[in-house]
Formats: sequence, structure tokens, C-alpha cells
Amino acid sequence: MTKRTLDARPLTRAAFAPYGDVIEISGEPDKLINQGMCGRHHDLASLDFADGRAGISLFNAKARSIPHTVDMVERHPDGSQAFIPVSGTAMLVVVAEDASGTPVKLKAFVSQPGQSINLHRGVWHGVLAPIEEPGQFVVVDRIGAGENLQEHWFDDPYVIEAVKISKSS
Repeated sequence: MTKRTLDARPLTRAAFAPYGDVIEISGEPDKLINQGMCGRHHDLASLDFADGRAGISLFNAKARSIPHTVDMVERHPDGSQAFIPVSGTAMLVVVAEDASGTPVKLKAFVSQPGQSINLHRGVWHGVLAPIEEPGQFVVVDRIGAGENLQEHWFDDPYVIEAVKISKSS
């Protein structure tokens, strides 16, 4: 078995754009609502469903440790999927390009405080992986008939050996 390593870099909108949306507040709100007491940062992710409807679920995820082995990635061909940490927990985000149904060119990111993600429909990605501590997540994804999950298991897994987590916003 060959050991393949991935470097986990900070999650940024530009680097993550081919795979999905980074959901975070930047700049001034689009508008003020509720008598000026609430700033609305509007439409931060492109939810995309072939059919069915958007569903909101809560996930309780156990902490992952570093080094972290990536032996499987998955994708959802019929809908986007958003992970929104409720507890502020940092998460590893592994994504890959697609080459005729096979995930290639894996990349790893680590979220920073205040960041969430929305994976585009059909993007290969790793499992929900909070690091340092367990986390609770709101997950917005497709609810509908039919199988919306494809998995790919690697003969030679990848290993994330180190990450840098920012403690400031």
C-alpha cells in the first residue's frame, strides 16, 4: 500500500470555488432588517437539486484526529450539500475533481471560525470531519426518492498529516 499525503490549507472562497461555496460573512450586510437591528448577508450558497426538496438535518459528528486517513470519498449526483457548524468546530474538507466517474486530484482544506460550506451537486468529497472536538452541524441537502449517494474507496488511501487552525475570526 502506498502512502499518499495531502496538505490541508485554509479554506478560502477562491480556492474552493470549483467545488462549492464558502459560506461566511464578509463586508457589510446586503441590507438591514428588523428595524435596523439585523444585517442580512443574502443568498450565500447555490442550492441545486435535480428533484425532491431541500431538507434541514442536524448531525452530531465525532472528532477526527490528525493524522487523518482519507480512504473514501462520496458524491451526491442529485443535489448540493451544505455543512454549517453550529458549535463553531473546525472541519476538514476534502474534495476531488472527477475524471470519467473517478475522483482525482484531491485537495484538503480546513475551515476557520465562522466558515461553512456548500458542496456543488456531483462534487466528490470526504466525510464530515470535525477536528479537535466533536461538532454539531446543520446539513442542508436533497430529500427525495432514489439513491443520491455514490462512494469511491481508494486502494491507496491519502493521509492528512497536519493542519493549521486559526483561533481568531
